[in-house]
Amino acid sequence: MTVTSPPTAPASQRDVITLPISPGLVCLRGLSPQRLRFELEYALERGSTANSFLFEAGLAVDGLPSPALLVHPPGAAYAEVFLPALAAALPHGCDELLVVVGHVNPNRVALLRSLAEIYPMITLICSNPGAKLLQELWMQRKPLPPGEPDNRPPLPSLPELMVIRQEQSLSLSHGHTLELLPAPTPRWPGGLLAFEDSEGLLMSDKLFSAHVCTPDWAESNRTATEEERRHFYDSLMAPMASQVDAVVGRLEELDIRTIAPGHGPAIEASWRSLLNDYRRWGESHQNATLNVALLFASAYGNTAAIADALARGVSRTGVAVCSLNCEFTPSDELLKTIRASDAILMGSPTLGGHAPTPIVSALGTVLAEGDRSKPVGVFGSFGWSGEAVDLLENKLRDGGFSFGFDPIRIKFSPDRTKVKELEETGTRFARQLLRTEQRAQRRSAGGMSESRSDPAVLALGRVVGSLCVLTTRKAELSGAMVASWVSQASFSPPGLTIAVAKDRAVEALLHKGDRFALNVLAEGRETAPMKQFLQPFEPGADRFEGLALETSPSEQPLLPEALAWMECEVKQRMECGDHWLIYAEVLHGGLFDTEGSTAVHQRRSGANY
Repeated sequence: MTVTSPPTAPASQRDVITLPISPGLVCLRGLSPQRLRFELEYALERGSTANSFLFEAGLAVDGLPSPALLVHPPGAAYAEVFLPALAAALPHGCDELLVVVGHVNPNRVALLRSLAEIYPMITLICSNPGAKLLQELWMQRKPLPPGEPDNRPPLPSLPELMVIRQEQSLSLSHGHTLELLPAPTPRWPGGLLAFEDSEGLLMSDKLFSAHVCTPDWAESNRTATEEERRHFYDSLMAPMASQVDAVVGRLEELDIRTIAPGHGPAIEASWRSLLNDYRRWGESHQNATLNVALLFASAYGNTAAIADALARGVSRTGVAVCSLNCEFTPSDELLKTIRASDAILMGSPTLGGHAPTPIVSALGTVLAEGDRSKPVGVFGSFGWSGEAVDLLENKLRDGGFSFGFDPIRIKFSPDRTKVKELEETGTRFARQLLRTEQRAQRRSAGGMSESRSDPAVLALGRVVGSLCVLTTRKAELSGAMVASWVSQASFSPPGLTIAVAKDRAVEALLHKGDRFALNVLAEGRETAPMKQFLQPFEPGADRFEGLALETSPSEQPLLPEALAWMECEVKQRMECGDHWLIYAEVLHGGLFDTEGSTAVHQRRSGANY
């Protein structure tokens, strides 16, 4: 497979480029240098791509004519640039088109409607759940404000559907054969993957994606997009790790040579390593001792965005999340998940003043079979009212359940600040579960902790670290934490490492390219800043409220009472058990006090800070 990469698209606007893959097959790649939305998956702010694949019309191997076939069209955000690019790639006057719909959501449906208006002989190829979603969403529009007349033009009729209920092959032009593989997951119940046999090309849609804007067909090496792929996995795949693992197991049976996901560059040389990474990343979630059932429905994707942020926060603590889309979950699976969970989170949109029927049914199952000793939480999005969340809250309270946090109601979609607050809410909820488990373990062990009495762990505690406060600000987001696992790591360039627990809220602001300040505390003056930053904060709270701060050259917060400060830029992240090890280059620095000494942290055990 030979692909020539065109020049980089202008950074000021979205674009679509054409990447030839083989005779009769091209990739239409939408480039978006800017962050598309405020959802968690885009939090690294490295832009994105939307990869679609177009097979030319022609004669198939059996001699029969095969119309042009489009795999995984993008969402409506790319419509302005994608539709002209597609028209240019098709013969003039073409009105017949087959479209493989990899997943269904309102944004994708909006673009499919545009295609239906342009190509009257269009056929949508989808899985069985995908067909159900298309039928439900095709004629739906976001509600207008109360009293506002609806003067919008009528929508086109739903095109003919070709429903793929099990693996099925299509013969296409130029000797291409396309294998279609249903791959349902809770987040994308209508999942449908496509595999082209002769090229060994897996068009994997959401699986293996990475949000990074690049015109290059394939990544240069395995580490080039590792952070972006891991972030995408943690944001969207981790809450359904068992279902994703089952799909990966099926894909290992294919004769893959290249994986081309829906977002980001293709993976050629190291695709097997990526499959192994997906397996490895999911193991910790599947082997966790505690798990949270996340039950939701999402009409427009907004409730799902809330669910993603809560799940990410829970997962940071090592507590597993089992995500179920109630619209497509069999009753026996729902019942099994509820009974096996240590806590339940339920989310629902409000449609016409009501919760969707599948959510009402799931609520009935929770009320009938749920354990009242285990905490719950409810959340949802709404347009002009929020009755669905009220229903969930009132029924669960009346049913004797205790709540781990106040009900969450968000109008339309969460913004960037709210996403961070939701993550922190999920983390705090999971920490409560862990504390309950730890108390139970101590009681059963008679109050003795085996790890704290281990000589090796006691010896580890004698490693001394300087006391510091890490502070960071990124646009409207900010964070801080007390850090004592800090060490110089290099002379040239000057660099240091910091260990950051995975469940720290500030972790989300410490990816490659992010900047932060390290404030080294002074002996004898460490008590006040320690008290400030060790206190428990409410989700979304400003860690710097009421403090007199100075700023570094890139506007990072500095504590004037510190001994010294350094402004740093994250260069690498390495996963180390329950922590991330951050390597950062020191860009600027200075001394607030030339005479003082560094405050150090003495520990009795290596089992805690």
